[in-house]
Amino acid sequence: MYLALREMRFAKTRYLLIMAIMLLVSFLVLFVTGLAGGLAYANASAVENMPATHFLMQQDASQRFARSIVGEKELNTARSVVGDANAQRLGVQMTTVTGGTDGMKTDITLFGVDMGSWLAPTVVSGLAVSNTGAGEVVVDRKLAEEGITVGSLLHDQTTGLTWTVSGFTENQSFSHTPAVFMNLSDWQQLKQQMAGRAAADPSFAAPFNAIAIQATDAEAELLSQQLEGTVVITQKQAVASIPGYKEEQGSLMMMIGFLFVISAFVLAVFFYVITIQKAGQFGILKAIGTKTIYLARSVVAQALVLAAASLAVSCMLVAAMQAVLPASMPFQLSPVTIGYTCLLFIAMSLLGSLVSVLQVARTDALDAIGRAAG
Repeated sequence: MYLALREMRFAKTRYLLIMAIMLLVSFLVLFVTGLAGGLAYANASAVENMPATHFLMQQDASQRFARSIVGEKELNTARSVVGDANAQRLGVQMTTVTGGTDGMKTDITLFGVDMGSWLAPTVVSGLAVSNTGAGEVVVDRKLAEEGITVGSLLHDQTTGLTWTVSGFTENQSFSHTPAVFMNLSDWQQLKQQMAGRAAADPSFAAPFNAIAIQATDAEAELLSQQLEGTVVITQKQAVASIPGYKEEQGSLMMMIGFLFVISAFVLAVFFYVITIQKAGQFGILKAIGTKTIYLARSVVAQALVLAAASLAVSCMLVAAMQAVLPASMPFQLSPVTIGYTCLLFIAMSLLGSLVSVLQVARTDALDAIGRAAG
C-alpha cells in the first residue's frame, strides 16, 4: 500500500483523470440502478406490498390478473386448504376516470378487496373504507398530483359510476397507474354495470381476477393439485407477469451490466498501459529483491483506492440528486441496493486490475532493466 500511495501522489494528474472516468461510470451505474428500481416499483408496488405469498389464477391466463377469472368455487376450495382468513378475493380492473380540479382524464387500476381483511390498504390520510360503505374508495397519493383530495369525486368513463375519495394510501401502483381500492360491494356493482346487468340483480355473482393467498409452498402445491384449470403462483411470479415489467427491467439490467463491463475494461486498459510503461521500474525492484506479490498488491491497492474514491463521490452525488428529483420521477435506491452495487463495482474493478497483475508477474528483471537501459 505504501508503494501504491506514493506513486499515486507522484502522478496525481494521471490518476485523477482515470478516477474522473470511473466516477462518471459509477454515477451512471447508480443512477440507472435507481431508475430501474423506481420503474419496477411504479409498475408493481401494489402487488409487491400485498402481504400475500401466492395467487390463484386461471391456468390459461399467462399468470396475468387481467386475463384471469375465478369464482366462488375456487375460493371455497382455497379456503378449505389454507383456511378462511388466508384466502381472499382480489379484483383488478384498469379504467379511466375524471376528477380533480381540472377534470382531466386519468388512468387508474381498481382493486376490489375485502376491506376487513389483510388485503385492505393502509390509510395515511383521510378515512378508511368499510365493507358497508357505498361508493367510497381509498386512492394512491399520486392522484393528489391530479388535484384529487379527500371528498373528490371520481367518475368512471366506462360504466358511468362515481366514487368518493375517502382517504389516501401510498406506494400503491400497478402498471404505472395509481391504485384505487374499493370494497367488494362496489366491485359487484362495477362488474354488473360492465356486464349490462341491473344494478340490483341478485342472481349475478361478480367474478374476480385472482385469489390472494397466505400459505406455505406445500399448501400452495396441494391447492394447485385440487383445482383443475388453475395455477398457484408466487408473488414474485405475479409481479414479473405484469405487462411490460420483464421487458422494462430486462433492458435496464442489460444497460447496467454493460456499464459494469465497461468500467472493468477501462480500468484494465489503464493499468495495463501504466504497467508496460513501468516495466523498467518493476525490473529494478525485482532485481533488488522485491517480491512479485508485493508489486501485485500495489497494483490491486491502486485499483481499490480509485474504485472506492469514485464510488464515495458518486454516492454523494446520487444522494444530492435524489433529494432534488421531482416526486413524479420513478427513482428508488435503497441503502442495501447501493451496498450491493458498490461491492459489485469494486469486484469488477479488481477483476480489471488482474490483467496488470499478470503482466507484473511475467516481467523479467534482467529483460526489463535491459529495455530501460536501451
